[in-house]
Amino acid sequence: MLYIFVSININISHLIDCIRANFSTPCRIALVTTVQFVTSLQAVRVSLEGSGYEIILPQCKPLSPGEILGCTSPRVGETCDAAIYIGDGRFHLESLMIHNPTLKTFQYDPYSRKLTREHYDFDVLMKNRKGAVSAARKCQTFGLIQGTLGRQGNIKIVEELERRLLSKGKNFVRILLSEIFPDKLAKFSEVDCWVQVACPRLSIDWGVEFQKPLLSPFELAVALDEVSFPSSHYPMDYYSDESLGPWTNNHETHRPARTRRRQKVVITTEAV
Repeated sequence: MLYIFVSININISHLIDCIRANFSTPCRIALVTTVQFVTSLQAVRVSLEGSGYEIILPQCKPLSPGEILGCTSPRVGETCDAAIYIGDGRFHLESLMIHNPTLKTFQYDPYSRKLTREHYDFDVLMKNRKGAVSAARKCQTFGLIQGTLGRQGNIKIVEELERRLLSKGKNFVRILLSEIFPDKLAKFSEVDCWVQVACPRLSIDWGVEFQKPLLSPFELAVALDEVSFPSSHYPMDYYSDESLGPWTNNHETHRPARTRRRQKVVITTEAV
């Protein structure tokens, strides 16, 4: 598979002017964006630091500094006065807000050239997800959905979930789907609860639309009493190298074992 990075240049002068007009120094600001705008972050950082701002580009490896995904973002917590997301739409931005619900978050849209204050109802999210997990604890037969869209359906995560369900004496069936719709899952009347290994945001954003609980792999671990919801945030670490557990893609248990490189032997000869 060939992965090509796309870079889009934006007018950073207008962004810098917006920040200077709305944030007074001293101020510690986290800048985040999606992959196509990552190359602009360093230039913005240098310019703002020259004006007295403290700028950080939080990193959630293996992503680039300042890069976020809809399911993966850094935990900034209370270390910054504000975070500014550079990009259009809210999907990726919401990942940062879900992972940092008390952080003041702003969005700069490089297309509309507007800087706006953004909000997310974290309490509603937790109410819905805790309700789904509570219902799942009473279930006996689980349906494991392995997503077939790109890299989303990690077979190693599916197999890990199967082992955990077996250890708890639960029944399960595995199905493969490219798209997950309520009417499609409703045809499986024997399944009490669904766990989708595709994108955690499917459960977070759309779980309430399904007749039966639709959990993410992390939420299944909570339902099986193997981990608890953090008190201050909801984890967004699906592709993080430092994730909470083996229900994520890049957890250390899913990485190939490293082999030591053979020591190079250099042989030299002299001409006779």
